[in-house]
Amino acid sequence: MIKRINISNNLQGVLLALIAVVLWSGNFIISRKVSTQISPVSLAFYRWLTASIVLIPFAWKPFAIEYRIAKKHWKIFFWLSLTGIALFNTFVYIAGHYTSAINMALIGTTSSPIFATAMAVIFLKERLGIYRIAGIFICIMGILLLLSKGSWAVLAAFHFSTGDLWILAGAFSFAIYNVLISKKPSEMSSLSFLFILFTLGTLMLFPFYLIEQNMSGLTHTQWDSVLISSIIYIGLGASVFAFWCWNIAIKKIGTGSTVLFGNLIVVFSTLEAVVLLGEEITTIHILSGVIVIIGLIIANIKTKKY
Repeated sequence: MIKRINISNNLQGVLLALIAVVLWSGNFIISRKVSTQISPVSLAFYRWLTASIVLIPFAWKPFAIEYRIAKKHWKIFFWLSLTGIALFNTFVYIAGHYTSAINMALIGTTSSPIFATAMAVIFLKERLGIYRIAGIFICIMGILLLLSKGSWAVLAAFHFSTGDLWILAGAFSFAIYNVLISKKPSEMSSLSFLFILFTLGTLMLFPFYLIEQNMSGLTHTQWDSVLISSIIYIGLGASVFAFWCWNIAIKKIGTGSTVLFGNLIVVFSTLEAVVLLGEEITTIHILSGVIVIIGLIIANIKTKKY
């Protein structure tokens, strides 16, 4: 009976992590697609404001009950909101003004799992088994294959642009979030937890949103159906639902295993870029995607304990 429960929990964690990365992969596409219509801080602010408003009718009652718990653990909420909400996606949206959607997904998904796994080992004392190490190595090889387009010369000549550095900073912020999320108060419900994070993140962004609105030289928001639907998507799907799935996945299968699924974002983002942005998909894209998936499977093999 215990083995069946463990298998069920692992399967649920895997499915939830997959749902989250599918939803998040669209975030890179949107950040690139609407980059000429809205400034980055404004896009981030509207995203988290939308997410906070959507959660109010569902999270208000549990929040009212659990407010004292949140107040007691205010430090962890502050850092989670800062790294996972205010900084991470804002950096992604800034990067969208300088580099391609696929490049953002590539760099973000390559570095964030490595950052998070290293932090989990150092600060959470998580152990890396032989399968985890092999899986991480294979995932990195798959991403490097895609990054190099199958050519050592291309890989050797690769350099980080301004946009690449912004997405790298975002990946580091999200890695910190993935490690800190394990400190979530166990007695707090997921709804009120997310509501607090999204609301705090929105409040953190608000003064910078005002500054951005009053800065000369920035493109004023050009509202249309595409921008409105994009904000709804990233506010509801890529925020409320994706974060809810991701946090539960971390609880079920652990930080180290969950963050590896972030490598699949580049696969989904590439497919979406082909369909929505008209970018070309090649044999290298397909092969690297297969390698990443194999790496994920190997990394999540559970070793028997005797």
